[in-house]
Amino acid sequence: MQPGGHWLSVLIFFPAVGALALLILRGEDHKYLRYLALLVSLAEFLFSLFMVPRVPMGASRYHLEEYLKWINQPPINYHLGVDGISLFLVILTTFLTPISILASWKSIERRVKEFFVMLLMLEVGLVGVFLSLDLFLFFLFWEVMLIPMALLIGIWGHERRVYAAVKFVLYTMAGSILMLVGIIWLYNATGTFDQPAIQVLLHTPASQGGLELPPTTEMLLFLAFFLAFAIKVPLFPLHTWLPDAHVEAPTAGSVMLAGVLLKMGTYGMIRFCLPGRTGNHGHHLRRAGSHGAAEPKEAGRVFVG
Repeated sequence: MQPGGHWLSVLIFFPAVGALALLILRGEDHKYLRYLALLVSLAEFLFSLFMVPRVPMGASRYHLEEYLKWINQPPINYHLGVDGISLFLVILTTFLTPISILASWKSIERRVKEFFVMLLMLEVGLVGVFLSLDLFLFFLFWEVMLIPMALLIGIWGHERRVYAAVKFVLYTMAGSILMLVGIIWLYNATGTFDQPAIQVLLHTPASQGGLELPPTTEMLLFLAFFLAFAIKVPLFPLHTWLPDAHVEAPTAGSVMLAGVLLKMGTYGMIRFCLPGRTGNHGHHLRRAGSHGAAEPKEAGRVFVG
């Protein structure tokens, strides 16, 4: 573990503080609302750049980790960390947010305050997804991201905005249900939601206290996560929500949708679905990112994030 104080928490929740500040301002003060939203997003981008020298390229572990016990039963912990996979996705998110604000500078004239609040809360959910190392926390931020995006489409979109927003929610929620089933199954099998701990168990032989899954169980677990992420990518034939969402979303929504949200699906596949092999035992759930303790010496093949 490479502890990093509370830097990742600041990175996640700073936009939420900015959204709260926006709520304090009067709704008629469009100029100040725009400038404050832009200032918060630019500061968030600069904060994200500070992670670069703290995450050595090629290092096989998580960095800047934060671990805090949250709920005793079931054991849900506030566990954050960053590696080479999530680092640049966080920076991409914080880079596109001020661009989205600038793209909406003149085009958004109604409910300006609410619009920028939703955009900043969307950033909270996205950054949280990329930094979460607890499966429950990952799922929570995944759902937090859904609500602002749906509202951005449904309120500030074009003529068929409500249809596009409802379709986006239904498809994403269907994937979320599958993901939740997989997460609960993993908890029942391992007794923990901690992602690195689960990966250690999956890559340790049963004779040494690890968890070896039957091929059928592996496949079902793989499909639960894969379908959830395939909807978000999206892959055929689960892609029909995307044209409506792109066409009907406001410019900022389309930027965030194409620039970051679609990449969440690929990120999930890299984290959960790429096949890895430890000794003679195949696993459809791969080691999460690059956690050095997750691979025994006899591993036949690893995937480095």
